[in-house]
Amino acid sequence: MRSFAARAGLPGGRGRIARGLAALAGPPGRRARIARGVAVGSAGLAVAVLLAALLLPNQPDRLTPAAFEHLPAEGILLAAVLLVLPPRARRAGAAALGVLVGLVTLLKCLDIGFYSVLYRPFDLVLDWGLLGNAADYLRETSGRTGELVAIAGVLLLAVAVPVLTAGATVRLGTVLARHRARSVRVVLVLGTAWITCVVLGLQRGGAPVASTLDADLLGDRAKQVRVSFADARLFRRQAAHDAFAHTPPDQLLTGLRGKDVLFTFVESYGRSAIEDPAMAPRIGAVLKDSGEALAAAGFRARSGWLRSPVTGGGSWLAHSTFLSGLWISNQQRFRSLTSSDRTTLTGAFRRTGAWRTVGVVPGVLVAWPEGRFFGLDHLYDGHHLDYRGPDFGWSQVPDQFTLQTFQRREFGMRGRGPLMAEIILTSSHYPWAPVPRMVDWAKLGDGSVFQEIRREGKSQEEVWSNPESVRTEYRTSIEYSLNSLVGFLRRYGNDNTVLVFLGDHQPVPTVTGNSPRKDVPVTVVARDPKVLDRISGWGWTEGLKPAANAPIWPMDGFRDRFLKAFGPQRG
Repeated sequence: MRSFAARAGLPGGRGRIARGLAALAGPPGRRARIARGVAVGSAGLAVAVLLAALLLPNQPDRLTPAAFEHLPAEGILLAAVLLVLPPRARRAGAAALGVLVGLVTLLKCLDIGFYSVLYRPFDLVLDWGLLGNAADYLRETSGRTGELVAIAGVLLLAVAVPVLTAGATVRLGTVLARHRARSVRVVLVLGTAWITCVVLGLQRGGAPVASTLDADLLGDRAKQVRVSFADARLFRRQAAHDAFAHTPPDQLLTGLRGKDVLFTFVESYGRSAIEDPAMAPRIGAVLKDSGEALAAAGFRARSGWLRSPVTGGGSWLAHSTFLSGLWISNQQRFRSLTSSDRTTLTGAFRRTGAWRTVGVVPGVLVAWPEGRFFGLDHLYDGHHLDYRGPDFGWSQVPDQFTLQTFQRREFGMRGRGPLMAEIILTSSHYPWAPVPRMVDWAKLGDGSVFQEIRREGKSQEEVWSNPESVRTEYRTSIEYSLNSLVGFLRRYGNDNTVLVFLGDHQPVPTVTGNSPRKDVPVTVVARDPKVLDRISGWGWTEGLKPAANAPIWPMDGFRDRFLKAFGPQRG
């Protein structure tokens, strides 16, 4: 206390402040015990922080207490490196190693987020642009304030985690250096224990007790980076081959001349909706009843499966894969595609000059220049559907209203020529809270009728309180989308209507139970039997529900098959 008092300018160390501080600290023995307690506590906290960072799994389904009951090789190696660092470099070296641990921890946090939605890890080369899409989603579902709060939280985490792990590593390095002999013995014991666990194959919670989580993660990510950089070259080679680039317009789609062709994507309509035991009975009943109602109206249908390039999200990648005949599995490929002159399925209709081509995309709320690439003469986005009702979670416009507006603005116009439309139905988009319900088509008006339905619906907090509630609302949203689409076809379809509808991808893992399947159903409906005769060789199932053993095509194979089936027939 005397030296402190002197530095504080207190005469002889006997000032009132000095006496007060001494009284608070207590007798010398007590002060020593407090100092030792603080030292031990801070060292223990540093070890706990580093162990938590090193053992944090990068997948949400592995985020259990058992995941932190392992012996990380990286922790033992870190302690060994800190012991051999020269005194001058120890603090700076420890801080650098701690920052590295923090950055790997942040990468695992990104992986957790991506696995939760897209069922795959974060791509260090290709996925940065998707963070902007995540921010857009937050703004559209939680408002500008919610978006800013989330961004602030992410930025705080991005700074705090490396700072915290760096501080913990520096503290650990100090303790190890102070008790060097004992620390060396402990590290040797831990190293021997780790090797023993490996040799004996000991496991805890289904995973090896001797953990190498971060080393494996970094090794896999290094491979992923190499593959991602090479992907651009691979894609350019694939895109250079276009079987229909030079097909004369009068040789395109000859089997559909005079027909109205509607390509309709049902958001998140995946195989799980049809085959999962918790959802299959209700969805199956909707498909059965709808099929019978369409058959009574003279329509026939054939259904199969497509394998989507994505799951959980990334709808635009699936849309462009389906339309372009190329496997668009990341944003880099999407940008390359939309800056090319590739013939898309929708663009082929425009090339013929025999169809007016329109896009109905209620989820688009900003400028979308890609519409021209996809060959769309006119675009109806979320601001141009005359909707005056409430939003339903992410979905800005209920599917029934979207289809009714398409009927009023395009499909039902008198004296028009053949029409090709790409229609995106969004009511079954995550987070399925709240979900709209069907109303009388004649009472849709400007959409205000949905105000009461919106008020009666469940909030996102209610729906996401447990997985079963999420699955129930997802199923309800798919029922609504299918009923809207089939209701539109029964009400407005005619002999010249050809409907192709499909899912874009499977829903998030909470719904699929982490199923690795990426299959989505695809269906062609028409009243003219000649249309379905053209695809009789596809092996598809009769009706709206594809059989479990129906063919599964990669989604990028549909364009060529469709254009060939409806092109000139050779004997």
